Amino acid sequence: MSNVVPLHPQRSTQRIAKRIAARDLISDDRLAQVRERSRWRGLAMVAHAWATIALAVALVVLWPHGWAWPLAWLAAVVIIGSRQLGLAILMHDGAHGCLHPNDVVNLRVSQWLCAYPILADTRAYRRYHLKHHAHTQTELDPDLILSRPFPITQASYRRKFWRDISGQTAFEQRKAQMLNALGPADAPVRVRVRRLWSQLGPQLTANAVIAALFTLAAGWWAYPLLWVVPNMTWNMVVTRVRNIAEHAVVPDSADPLRNTRTTLASRFERLTLAPYYVNYHLEHHLFFYVPAYNLPKVHGWLQAGPHSDRMEVQRGYWGVLAKATARPAHEDKPGEIVNAARRARAGTDANPDRAKAGF
Repeated sequence: MSNVVPLHPQRSTQRIAKRIAARDLISDDRLAQVRERSRWRGLAMVAHAWATIALAVALVVLWPHGWAWPLAWLAAVVIIGSRQLGLAILMHDGAHGCLHPNDVVNLRVSQWLCAYPILADTRAYRRYHLKHHAHTQTELDPDLILSRPFPITQASYRRKFWRDISGQTAFEQRKAQMLNALGPADAPVRVRVRRLWSQLGPQLTANAVIAALFTLAAGWWAYPLLWVVPNMTWNMVVTRVRNIAEHAVVPDSADPLRNTRTTLASRFERLTLAPYYVNYHLEHHLFFYVPAYNLPKVHGWLQAGPHSDRMEVQRGYWGVLAKATARPAHEDKPGEIVNAARRARAGTDANPDRAKAGF
């Protein structure tokens, strides 16, 4: 297990990420075993995400209205926000074709039950995300902007946390996403509305269905308080933590066993910020065609093999955040915009598929 990370980790200047052949890590028999896509396990994870959301909504609706009701609501915000991240993770599995062996079912479930509810798009996400796998931690990695600034100071992270938990991050991202979808401000209203619908019609439809269901179940207040607020607050917090944990302050950007991190998560962390095996990110990069539910098995095999000491594995997300916020306070400085929709809106270089995907 790798424990020591320099303050300024080694950066890779190469354009294509180095790879290790799968059969150099595990046997062909084991590889065939974990590559197999179940017809029900991916769907079960999607059902679990929505069932957890429904239970959190029921908790708030059924809780007696008294002094403890706000605490029940805050607990629901954390649970629902983490499951919204879970939907993004399951969309990611769908982008790799791992939710279901039938490609049509895989895409439809990924789009309508995972991506569209959180204003994302699987196909656009897949186009840019596969570039991330091909160019991990190199200058051509579209996600390099997420890890490159680290380590940062603790003050910088506190500012980011406040923007995330207060809804400022989500507001700016969604505003940019909507304005980009509307197109030029001087275009006729009818043209802009038509363009918005062509860009985000399925996402808006999915959210209209969610709003209707929440309203029928609890009242007009349920959708804004139990879907929009979690999405704009806790979901932003845990999405940032996940991004930091996966590639920030890794020991060696040129080494495929050390440019991506697996974080060993506790049950509480899996409930609140790391659902559906997202913490096994190193294993995912080494075997990106393996469904998420098989990654713990892959992790166990690799840890029992000859490469275990070289693998970048961290125990717990607090330890990762400590490494990522280790820059001295006197080096504190403002960060840059990393969301692709906001960068495109500002005229900064941004991956168009990443912007369309909602990230």
